[in-house]
Amino acid sequence: IESHRFKSSPYFPARTVLFHKEPNGVTYRVPALLYLSRSRTFLAFCEERLSPSDSQAHLLVMRKGTFYRNYVEWENMRVLGAAFLPGHRSMNPCPVYDEFTGTLFLFFIAVFGHTSESHQLVTGKNVTRLCFICSTDDGHTWSPVTDLTKRVIGETIKEWATFALGPGHGIQLKSGRLLIPAYAYHIDCTECFGQLCQTTPHAFCFHSDNHGQTWRFGEAVPGPETVECQMVSVDKEDGTNVLYCNARSRLGYRVQALSLDDGAVFQEGQLVQRLVEPRNGCHGSVVGFPAPLHSCQSHNQQPKNRCRHWISPLTLSNHTNTDVLPNHAVPPDFLTPTWVVYSHPTWAAARRDMGVFLSLFPRDPDSWRGPWVIYQGPSAYSDLAYVELPAAPGALPAVAFACLFECGPRTAYDEICFCVFTLYELIDNLPRTVQQGNSNCESKRQQTEVSETSRRCCSSSHNASSAPLFNRAKKRKKRKLIEMCSVC
Repeated sequence: IESHRFKSSPYFPARTVLFHKEPNGVTYRVPALLYLSRSRTFLAFCEERLSPSDSQAHLLVMRKGTFYRNYVEWENMRVLGAAFLPGHRSMNPCPVYDEFTGTLFLFFIAVFGHTSESHQLVTGKNVTRLCFICSTDDGHTWSPVTDLTKRVIGETIKEWATFALGPGHGIQLKSGRLLIPAYAYHIDCTECFGQLCQTTPHAFCFHSDNHGQTWRFGEAVPGPETVECQMVSVDKEDGTNVLYCNARSRLGYRVQALSLDDGAVFQEGQLVQRLVEPRNGCHGSVVGFPAPLHSCQSHNQQPKNRCRHWISPLTLSNHTNTDVLPNHAVPPDFLTPTWVVYSHPTWAAARRDMGVFLSLFPRDPDSWRGPWVIYQGPSAYSDLAYVELPAAPGALPAVAFACLFECGPRTAYDEICFCVFTLYELIDNLPRTVQQGNSNCESKRQQTEVSETSRRCCSSSHNASSAPLFNRAKKRKKRKLIEMCSVC
C-alpha cells in the first residue's frame, strides 16, 4: 500500500509514480484514469508491454486508489487476466462508468499476435478485435471478456484497415448514453494487386443507450484526419448541448469536432491552432466540468434582488468590481455551462513538458488558455479525471482534477505518474498572455504571471472548501481566483 500526500509547490503539483519501467525492459504505457465519486476511488489502468514497442504490448494492469481528505492510498498493481483474448495482446484501455446501474466497463482492443499497426495499414488486413470486461464492485472482480467485433462492427470491419479506442476514459451523457471514443483507418483504395493499401483515419464513437446491453457506432468526423480522441458533453447556459471531440492529428495542431446528436454524426473538424502537436501527434486528454458559478450580492442590492448571470472573461476584464456588473434574471432553461480542461505535451518539436489548458467556451477553437506546465521533461500520453472535493458545511464543493501521465527523466516512457490539482491552482498558474500554438517553447514556462483580474471572485467558496486539502490556499488572499468565472 502506498500513500500520496499532496504538497504544494510553486510551479508543479506533487506526483506519485504508479507504474515504472522494470530492469528487464517491461514497460507500462497508455494510461487511463477513472474516478468513482460514490466510493471515492481512483482506478488507474495501463498496458504492460515487454518493451516500449506497440507490437510488444501484452496485458492490461490496474491500481486502485482510495481518496481520503488529503491523500490517496494506492493498492498494489494487479494484472487484469480477464481482459485477454487467447493469442492476442490487450491494448488501449478505455473505462466508462454507468452511474445509473453502478456497472464499470473496461473496453480495450485485442490485436492478434505481434502484428503491428503499420502492417495492418499497409496490407489492409485488420486483425484487431473490440472487447470489454465489466465490474459491479468498483473493479474488485471482473466478468469474463466479451468480444463485440462481429456483433457491433459486422461487415464494416472489411472497410477498416484497423481501428482502436480512446485511449483513456469514456463518458456517460445525462440521457444515460455511454460513449467510447474510437478511430478507424478507412481503406480508400488498394494498389499493386491488393498488396498496398491507402487509408485515412477518422475519429468516431461507440455508444449504448441501454446501459451496455447493446452497442452501436456513429458516423466518423468527416475531416481533417483524426486519430486518438476523447469526448466531452458541453452544456451552454441557454440550455443547448453539444458533444465535443478533441482528437490527435498529424497536421501540427489538434482537431476538434462537434456533434449535435450525441455522437451519431459529427460536423467537419476544425484545427485548434492554440493546441500544438509534435511530429506525428500525441494523445491528449479532455474532461468537462460544470463552471463554478456562485451567487454573489452586489453592494448596492438587497438580498432579495440576487440573481445568477453568466459573465464572459472579456466582459469581466472590462470591469473593476462587481458593482458595475449587469444584472439579469435567470432564464428558466438556464444550464450551468461546461468548461473543459485539456492535457498534452506542450512542445511542438518533441513529446516534452506536460501542460494543462483551460477553455471556458470549448466550441470556440480560439478559447484555450494556457498552458500550465505540470511536469518539465519528457512526457507523452495522459488521462484526466474530474474530482469534486468535499466541502465544508455551508460552502460549495471545490473543483479539482487528477492527471495520470507518461513521463520520465530520460524518456517519456520511464514512468506513469499521478497528480491532483485544483481549478484554483490551474488558473493561478496560467500564463497572463494567451499563447499561440506556434509560439516559442520558452513562453510556455510563464506560469507565474497571472492577471490581476484572475484574483477577484469566487474566493469565499474556494477557501472554505479546499483549505483542508491544500494549506497553501489558506494563506492566499481572498481576492485571488478566477478571471473567467463570475455570477452576480
